[in-house]
Amino acid sequence: MKVYQTNEIKNIAILGSSGSGKTTLAEAMLYEGGVIKRRGSVKAGNTVSDYFPVEKEYGYSVFSTVFSVEWQDRKLNFIDCPGSDDFIGGAVSALNVTDTALMVLNAQYGIEVGTVNQFRYTEQFNKPVIFIINQLDNEKADYDGTISQLKDSYGSKVVQIQYPVNVGPSFNAVIDVLKMKMYRWKPEGGVPEVLEIPADQIDKATELHGMLVEAAAENDDQLMEKFFEEGTLSEDDMRAGISAGLISRGMFPVFCVCAEKDMCVRRTMEFLGNVVPTVDRMPHIKTIDGKDIAPDSNGPTSIFFFKTTVEQHIGQVSYFKVISGKVKEGDDLLNADRGSKERIAQIFSVAGQTRNQVSEMMAGDIGATVKLKDVRRGNTLNGKGADYKFDFIKYPNPKYRRAIKAVNESDSEKLSELLTRMREEDPTWLVEQSKELKQTIVSGQGEFHLRTLKWRLENNEKLPIEYIEPKIPYRETITKAARADYRHKKQSGGAGQFGEVHLIVEPYYEGMPLPEVYRFGGQEFKVSARDMQTIDLDWGGKLVFVNSIVGGAIDARFLPAILKGIMARMEQGPLTGSYARDVRIIVYDGKMHPVDSNEISFMLAGRNAFSAAFKEAGPKILEPIYDVEVSVPADYLGDVMSDMQGRRGVIMGMNSEKGYEKLSAKVPLKEMSSYSTSLSSLTGGRASFTMKFAAYELVPADVQEKLLKAYAEKQEED
Repeated sequence: MKVYQTNEIKNIAILGSSGSGKTTLAEAMLYEGGVIKRRGSVKAGNTVSDYFPVEKEYGYSVFSTVFSVEWQDRKLNFIDCPGSDDFIGGAVSALNVTDTALMVLNAQYGIEVGTVNQFRYTEQFNKPVIFIINQLDNEKADYDGTISQLKDSYGSKVVQIQYPVNVGPSFNAVIDVLKMKMYRWKPEGGVPEVLEIPADQIDKATELHGMLVEAAAENDDQLMEKFFEEGTLSEDDMRAGISAGLISRGMFPVFCVCAEKDMCVRRTMEFLGNVVPTVDRMPHIKTIDGKDIAPDSNGPTSIFFFKTTVEQHIGQVSYFKVISGKVKEGDDLLNADRGSKERIAQIFSVAGQTRNQVSEMMAGDIGATVKLKDVRRGNTLNGKGADYKFDFIKYPNPKYRRAIKAVNESDSEKLSELLTRMREEDPTWLVEQSKELKQTIVSGQGEFHLRTLKWRLENNEKLPIEYIEPKIPYRETITKAARADYRHKKQSGGAGQFGEVHLIVEPYYEGMPLPEVYRFGGQEFKVSARDMQTIDLDWGGKLVFVNSIVGGAIDARFLPAILKGIMARMEQGPLTGSYARDVRIIVYDGKMHPVDSNEISFMLAGRNAFSAAFKEAGPKILEPIYDVEVSVPADYLGDVMSDMQGRRGVIMGMNSEKGYEKLSAKVPLKEMSSYSTSLSSLTGGRASFTMKFAAYELVPADVQEKLLKAYAEKQEED
């Protein structure tokens, strides 16, 4: 493969819902580009894209796949992305390093929930979109219905470049209103006949051509003037206008294909080669400090790693985009994130598992390398004169969590190492060693996402694991003020132990004043703050520790020990052993012994006084509440709302967006355990949701009672 210049490189993401035919389209593109001699199929498990064992097992994409095609003296870099919402991380990574999105739709179903979700990301990243309506040969294909959905959802920006002469099993021809020709295929597909438009189609074609001309002219002032003067535009002018419209997202062209039969794939690639913008025409990538970095091959070398895989017999394969300058075999570069030096021994242009070695790559190009010592996904390598660092890929929050453990306890360390490695391959897997819950928590995008992880561990790594319902990170707090004292006294020959602490606890909120007098059981307790510490707790909330000792009842050197004892008890709250938070503690009195008092005595006295006061202060359990947003077709809205309310969810609002209803609610984490599975079952897989931590709130009384009972029973067992 020759070395392509920046103005000859186009980077394209292939998106779409599961089953839309992205991998089959990729296979046809590779075949048309001469990269492969024979097209594989998803069913046979021999496609270029889905080459990992887990993908062959499940029959659809789990990882994004990078491949390149040389076409019309251009290099087209594609990233074929998984369609399932569970593997959205691949699409997010791809959209950040590509410049155009091909959105593939299944002609049977039109716009699906995956289409809506992925289109939302193209909006977020401001990427051009081309719609590809696929599977037009299916007996249930509905081209007109799909176009109607697209226009309803995305407005007049949706502009047809092609339309089918007929759909269903007899599909074999399209009218191209840019070229104003009919393309017709033999049953085996491939190279079409290029014919004049039949008389019965000329009126429709002329009307759509006129709409395309107007849409192209609208995106360029000079073309608009020319259009007004001449009433039409040349084919080259239209290409220029469409290209400008793509860059500004002022136009979403529509193409027709039957990828499985290789019909109209070649024509689509011609359009990509001629019209889709090259890297140098797109907005620049910014460093973490906001500096624009132009894709200039004469600039200093800087490459960004966006994807990592581990492949049998090879090890780690690292995929990168050249942000600036050029990268050559043998280059010594500095890792801006880790401070280590790396030598780029080999550079590859890739097509799935196939790697073609190249000597160098220019700014804007996408490639891979192997056997790097200390490079992780998200790292930047810089050459001389560059001190850039990039962090532009932000992944969605997880939606499904499980505790994970090795079936054989002796494999625990190996499991931890494998989870760390696998997160490099899929950053939407989050792994947390929870000291609080005493569990390893794995979070992902859905049940199938985590099931895939289990399959890989058990089949590829031969490590049996099991998932367990994760514990909920409850918190404990108080609702009123209370007072307690505790004397720790121990005498066992020689030096003894003595410490006595009197304290008041009360619920704390930001900015609350400190009263001068507290009243408990008819008695008044005056306080005067000599010192106050506000501690931001690692688990959220605050602890305010007030020293109100007068007359030297407790020596100041023992106060840190009292605080230490209280902190130890807050790490294991008196109600359920959960972390305590949002408490103010006033130590106002106590006693000490000139010989027997020491730090351990006051630590224990403080711990026990706090525990006694906490239990008298209206203790309550708090639970984590999440903001949940569900996108659901209108005909399933009632079922989804009913299910949400059954999960103690509070509906916060509803609105419509691009043919879907968006439902917002606040829901306890406890009730979201298997929500992704339930939602899929309720809606036939046509809904999706996001969730994000909102706050801690008091649990209802009946729920608290159950939690207290369960904790008491566990304590008895232990």
